[in-house]
Amino acid sequence: MKRIETVAIVGLGAIGAMLLEKISLTLPPENIRAIVSGERAGRYRENPVTVNGKQVNFRIRDPKETGESVDLLIFAVKHSQLETAIKDAENSVGENTLIISLLNGIISENIISAAFGREKVLYAYAVGTDSTRRGNDIIYKTFAKIPFGEARNIGRRSERVSLIEEFFNRTGIPYEIPEDMIKSLWAKFMMNVGVNQLSAVLGATYSAFQKPGAARDLFKSAMMEVVFLSRLEGINLNESDADKAIQIIDSISPEGKTSMLQDMEAGRKTEAGIFGGTVLELSRKFGASSPVNEVLVRLIRAREEAF
Repeated sequence: MKRIETVAIVGLGAIGAMLLEKISLTLPPENIRAIVSGERAGRYRENPVTVNGKQVNFRIRDPKETGESVDLLIFAVKHSQLETAIKDAENSVGENTLIISLLNGIISENIISAAFGREKVLYAYAVGTDSTRRGNDIIYKTFAKIPFGEARNIGRRSERVSLIEEFFNRTGIPYEIPEDMIKSLWAKFMMNVGVNQLSAVLGATYSAFQKPGAARDLFKSAMMEVVFLSRLEGINLNESDADKAIQIIDSISPEGKTSMLQDMEAGRKTEAGIFGGTVLELSRKFGASSPVNEVLVRLIRAREEAF
């Protein structure tokens, strides 16, 4: 496998556009593709994406366009858009394409692997950013960190991990390679279950969870339900993992908004299904109870019905 020189991103939201802007500082525009279909492609050409007020230069690729595959494909869409995104990306995937998914939740890698092969897909997620989308402008103060890797990363790096590590170093993208990537992915899921859902219900920015009070207590309670289920699943999160998640939230700009709050404010269907919905599915699987998440999911669904 060769060094990563060409990149395609599916999804020009808060995370995808932020990464594109960073990559564009190192790679030439012709090596960077945003896979966009239908009317959205025309809208992006007429009204280009900006990040912190700066226009980002990249090539818009129609999913039907054939040609050379890319070295690295990044999925940065909502979970409800994943099926379409996979179809849109088919012509950009070749024999040696590496794929990472930055979707929320704990199941997107399995879905993408079923489409393109497990040998192409590494585990990954984005964490620690306050990136917010306002129209076609992405605004952030804190850039995301990308933990990624094989399921286990102990000892010598795999060739796939080494290639992406070199690319992240070259392009200046913050990253880490956890020893236990599955547990790390669950830790991010746990944090999202708490802060995303509560922010959507309360209409609150990160500031609500950065100080002692009812919101912070509920945040931890929702996460602890995930901790309990993780032990039944053999992942074995613990209370210290919940405390680390709180520390991450404390480090983010107080004015920042979670992706679910942004969806709620825009009148879009949220990702409650892959957060609290997954928690409730696991609860049923193990005959357990998750009362905090059950209430949060019901409240979010009720608000969605009012859109």
